Amino acid sequence: MKPNRTPIFKSLGTSVHRFFGIMFLWIYTKAFTWALTIFGSILARTKMSHNNGIAAVGSIRFVDNPGFPLHPFFEPGKTLPCRVRHAAASFMDDAMRVVRSMSIKMADTSKKSPMDIELNTGETALFWSIASFFRFAKYKKTRFGMQYEDYYRKYPTGVEGAHVGMRRDPTSFSNLRYHTQTPFLYKAEDNVLRYIKYRTIPAEDVPESGLLDAYDMMIPTENQRILPGETLVRNYLKEEYVERLRTGPIKYKLQVQLHEASDDDDAEIFNCCKKWDEASHPWMDLAEITMNKPLDWAESTRMIFTMKNLPKGLGIIPSYSIYDYNSLNFLRRHSDLARNARVWAIKLFGMPPEIPDNDVRNSNSS
Repeated sequence: MKPNRTPIFKSLGTSVHRFFGIMFLWIYTKAFTWALTIFGSILARTKMSHNNGIAAVGSIRFVDNPGFPLHPFFEPGKTLPCRVRHAAASFMDDAMRVVRSMSIKMADTSKKSPMDIELNTGETALFWSIASFFRFAKYKKTRFGMQYEDYYRKYPTGVEGAHVGMRRDPTSFSNLRYHTQTPFLYKAEDNVLRYIKYRTIPAEDVPESGLLDAYDMMIPTENQRILPGETLVRNYLKEEYVERLRTGPIKYKLQVQLHEASDDDDAEIFNCCKKWDEASHPWMDLAEITMNKPLDWAESTRMIFTMKNLPKGLGIIPSYSIYDYNSLNFLRRHSDLARNARVWAIKLFGMPPEIPDNDVRNSNSS
């Protein structure tokens, strides 16, 4: 009787497929990083996105009685210096209809820290893997406040992500809700493998501003221009944040969702375009963030947030191809060359100019 070699060939085929998947994952990541380094970081001295921002410094304190298994880094009651940077995606005009962001650095430094977390408005994203992100970038075609028209036409998921993530004329960065969207590893002291998502909300129970209304939902998604007759100036959100800090501290809650890993987990648990069910994955308080003092334009611009600043057991989830949902965080973690090159270029060629309060609206440049 002939031996059954099917399992052997199947295993071999899976290994070969994974090998080539990882190889192309590295190739695409390195190619993208070098292109971004040369054309964005060195020649333009800019980030890939979120250049329009403001930072502040304060502290983060982990809660005393968390209601979930703890990772050693989240020691109850521990307080660390902390920086936060808020920004708007793509455009240099606070009044445009764009995604807003919050980046957290658990140190009072421009780069080195024990932990960085990057978050955006909206529970779900506009793309879900390296492959979809490259299509997103390919179809950008920015022109006078319009972009991604072809992408939105081809990919309805992008439209859904834009509608939940864009904010129109929010009253403050401080009352928005920000999400990591992608999950990360969570290996607590009980040695049970879990996945984690983070979000920030205002410390006080205040309504979120800037959510798209019925009128905005009728505007084509690619149209991110200011509204006709807009009275808010280009820098109004940054100016409001500075003024708010002059009257007192700004406080946020850092919260988490946890999912216990299982061999029969659906891959969709890693899909950043799908939110986790809050009934089975409730949000739980992890820390309180307090901002006390704004940082100037130069210090804000020099800051680097990186996924290499993550404690052991809280890192990115392994990825095996450019189509893998977890490949987005792989790309982010392995593109530090571009981040560092931007800071080096600033040292060599000078600081990019601040965004002027002028009538040049709907612009992606100063």
